[in-house]
Amino acid sequence: MKELIRKLTEINSPSGRESKIREVILDELRNSIDGYEVDKLGNLIVWKNGKSDKKILLDAHMDEIGVVSSFIDDKGFIRIEAIGGISPYNLIGSRITFPESGIEGVVGIEGETPQDVQKNLKELNFDKIFVDIGARSREEAEKLVPLGTFGVYSAEFVDLGRRIVSKAMDDRIGCAVLIETIKMSNPYYKLYGAFSVQEEMGLVGASVVAFNINPDFAVALDVTAWSDTPKGYKRMSIELGKGPAIKIKDNASISDRKVVERLRNVAEKNGIPYQIEILIFGGTDAAAIQRTSSGIPSGTLSIPCRYVHSPHEMIDIEDAENAVRLLKALVEEEG
Repeated sequence: MKELIRKLTEINSPSGRESKIREVILDELRNSIDGYEVDKLGNLIVWKNGKSDKKILLDAHMDEIGVVSSFIDDKGFIRIEAIGGISPYNLIGSRITFPESGIEGVVGIEGETPQDVQKNLKELNFDKIFVDIGARSREEAEKLVPLGTFGVYSAEFVDLGRRIVSKAMDDRIGCAVLIETIKMSNPYYKLYGAFSVQEEMGLVGASVVAFNINPDFAVALDVTAWSDTPKGYKRMSIELGKGPAIKIKDNASISDRKVVERLRNVAEKNGIPYQIEILIFGGTDAAAIQRTSSGIPSGTLSIPCRYVHSPHEMIDIEDAENAVRLLKALVEEEG
């Protein structure tokens, strides 16, 4: 599974530019599905037929956070705007790659004096940072990175044993779990797998998918925050390596009680470790899915992930493997 995760995280496909990752995912699944379609927004929907016509939807968003070039000054320094929830603090000193041109740059911070730099660091925002691609003029920079060019973190996949680190674990780890679940399962119900677009820009793709499929129930696959580092989130109890997390609520939705109970029952019946998640911020595609049509019972299964939305997101491979075990059992059992 590690090689699949490596392959997915190394693809550069920010929100609104998901075509590269979509093709890689489809290539992985072509021989394991009964059909697929790509809708008008770019969502990839695949399916496997089951014994029952009732429909289960498993969703993982395939986009990643990023930036877009918004202004170039006379010396060729590029100003950027966020795509999704990307913090300027995570950008300082990092490298940005612009996949359309293959150009890379370093993120710097304004400051005419050391005191200016310290002040700007304390009050950091996108007005105070820039990307240096080595250009010497506006004209040179515009040829390499025209206005409106999308960029993502430039960061390598690192294998630490049970723990692995990469950019875009949010939510390529969810995509990897969904791919493996589809490949390995013989579903009782008709199984739809959705690899949705633009989650980072407001859960855009999932609502369209859910409206078109109108499943009997749905589970979103995403990452969640952590509490197991020094002075980690004190109102959460999520640890790497303790199993996937069944979400109760976040700031965007409350998981359907029956979906939560079904996930818990399946995990306990099959001896699969799991955690209970109450996320104190954020949201997942489940929020968009549950509001669709006349309402769809929805929940979220999360992979604990440290340093979310940074260039170096960390997960435990066993949490991902146990998520596959749980979802496989979920879709194969009548209930």
